[in-house]
Amino acid sequence: MSSPMEHSWTIFEEYHIDEDVGFALPLPLEELPHPYDAWISIARNLPELIKNNQLRMEVEKLAMLSIDGLRGHRAQRLGHLVLGYITMAYVWGQGGGDIRKVLPSNIAVPYCKLSEKLGLPPILLYADCVLANWKKKDPSGPMTYENMDILFSFPGGDCGKGFFLVSLLVEIAAASAIKVIPIIFDAVKREDSDTLQRALLDVSSSLHKALDVFSQIHKYVDPNLFFNVLRIYLSGWKGNPLLSEGLLYEGVWDTPKKFAGGSAAQSSIFQCFDVLLGIQHTVCGVPSDPAAEFLQEMRTYMPPAHQSFLLSLKSRPSVRDFVLSKGNATLQETYDKCVQAMVSLRDYHLQIVAKYIIIPASQQSQSKAESSEEDLKAESKGTGGTNLMDFLKSVRGKTVKSLLKEH
Repeated sequence: MSSPMEHSWTIFEEYHIDEDVGFALPLPLEELPHPYDAWISIARNLPELIKNNQLRMEVEKLAMLSIDGLRGHRAQRLGHLVLGYITMAYVWGQGGGDIRKVLPSNIAVPYCKLSEKLGLPPILLYADCVLANWKKKDPSGPMTYENMDILFSFPGGDCGKGFFLVSLLVEIAAASAIKVIPIIFDAVKREDSDTLQRALLDVSSSLHKALDVFSQIHKYVDPNLFFNVLRIYLSGWKGNPLLSEGLLYEGVWDTPKKFAGGSAAQSSIFQCFDVLLGIQHTVCGVPSDPAAEFLQEMRTYMPPAHQSFLLSLKSRPSVRDFVLSKGNATLQETYDKCVQAMVSLRDYHLQIVAKYIIIPASQQSQSKAESSEEDLKAESKGTGGTNLMDFLKSVRGKTVKSLLKEH
């Protein structure tokens, strides 16, 4: 049998990668059949239910449903998205100190069964709120912010729409580079430096487009709303002092479980280019520091088909070694353009985190007379539970070290 990488998109389908939207779910469903429409009804009205302090009461009234009627991948992904939204809203409530540490069995049991079926953890993931949480307003129109919307919202007005849609559009901009991956490996196999160089230029061009799209976040996402409202509902129960023991999934496990909240580290697209370009976060396959460990762990929060794709990339000949072995200055320069594009994206991510998390956290701690260094550390953690700046600086540092001109 020939390897999947020798062919293109028809084979990529087995990895759930789409020609137009990459790792995003193509054309997500918006509705579920009866009786699951009861879940959809709560998820659609989350902001209102939370504001009126009715959310938890409505959730507790829900019947326990079997997941057997959720037929097909898209229906199951919509179910996972909806139960993720409901779970986050139930746990965090109105965002104050009134936190629930037990998820009732009528939600916990179907959520955990569906998660097991999909091979995903039972918490709202990047694969849910970004990759499967979108629609076009005009189905025949373009994939642009103006022609798109999200399916479900948290409190905070359009802040969530801005955050999730810009993240999705970054994914889609970078996705065009996935098309050239088979060409890259074929060129390495045939030792065709010219074709490889053209393909690498396509990769760097797509990554630059992704960076341009990323800059739209300033237009659509307000830092105070993000920090004080949306971020609460994206926070998980791993590395979170507010739920230090984790969350008890009633009727599923006897002890609380810890799961990380949604994080950009759960995006397959940038881990995909790390593997392709040989940007090493591990030493002999072993994570070299906490940042590398976190990146590795976040793969288990990706859909299994995407995890398999990353492994399939890893099993291929090293593009980096081939570029080095040829001693071709122009080819090395082109390879470095790709790595530099990854450095630029990670630099920009650091700036975004400073604006949307570090600065608001610092302002908040200054306004609280008794705030301690611990408070500030807790406030400036990422939704995935990491010490954000340390993590991002470490990842960027490893990317910079992969530049050939540095060697």
